[in-house]
Amino acid sequence: MNWLTNFVRPKIQSLMSSKKDVPDNLWHKCPSCEAMIFHRDLEENLHVCQHCGHHMRIGPEKRLQMLFDPGFETIELPKVLVDPLKFRDQKRYTDRLKDAQSKTGRQDAIIVAHGAINGQPAVIAAFDFGFMGGSMGMAVGEALVAAAKLAVLQQVPLIAIPASGGARMQEAILSLMQMPRSIIAVEMVKEAGLPYLVVLTDPTTGGVTASFAMVGDIHIAEPGAIIGFAGARVIESTIRETLPEGFQRSEYLLEHGMVDMVVHRKELKSTLGRVIDLLRRPGPGAEILKMLPRDERLTATRPGPVPVQTAE
Repeated sequence: MNWLTNFVRPKIQSLMSSKKDVPDNLWHKCPSCEAMIFHRDLEENLHVCQHCGHHMRIGPEKRLQMLFDPGFETIELPKVLVDPLKFRDQKRYTDRLKDAQSKTGRQDAIIVAHGAINGQPAVIAAFDFGFMGGSMGMAVGEALVAAAKLAVLQQVPLIAIPASGGARMQEAILSLMQMPRSIIAVEMVKEAGLPYLVVLTDPTTGGVTASFAMVGDIHIAEPGAIIGFAGARVIESTIRETLPEGFQRSEYLLEHGMVDMVVHRKELKSTLGRVIDLLRRPGPGAEILKMLPRDERLTATRPGPVPVQTAE
């Protein structure tokens, strides 16, 4: 027993204690096909399932890194009143904000940054669904106004990338007031003659859809994104009818003219750069040919007399 106690048991304990802890985030399950994907493969594929093509939700930092050229910068957003209504449901609103801030590391559900997309300067306002469902409160409204002012100041396009469940209920009417404020921000950009583009991601619903998300010059959607105002179950219970398959998905909206194009995440940066280049190009991309006067055109196109051959 002394040999087992003094040698074998300590040896086993040392081997067990030296075993490295395996991280629990090496594999991710696709929410669509439930396939297990290695984290490096998922990163290389821009968080798109390599088996079924499902576009997973990503944070605003990763999205900005995917779209901007190296060297983009974020801006400091305006400060707003915290919990002006002293709202409380199951928890205090201030406690919910603190939890979301500690979870995400940011003050609210939006990031505003400026940089270049394939060499084309732009300002992007990207939402974070992980911050209270990307809900739109006073802070988001102020951020959209700040993004519009920055775009006008730099004379560059504004790109909004919503990922939101709608207005923030804890701010009640103050949250609903951000809908017209966001429209005012968009009008500032359009009145300056600058393009306003919207990239619709999963999900884009509620008051966000009913305001700035659907008034873009061009709407680009990611594949499979849920885009709508009310939820499908609410609509079915209201109209008492079964909704068509794929209702409120980006492909369905494309077929019915609500979005202009559905673009894979890998092609999103090149598509935005190309669209901005076309919208911002001051003149035509090719040489304009001058038309001949009408008489000269008729002479040039009129067939001449057909020579008649005679037998010798």
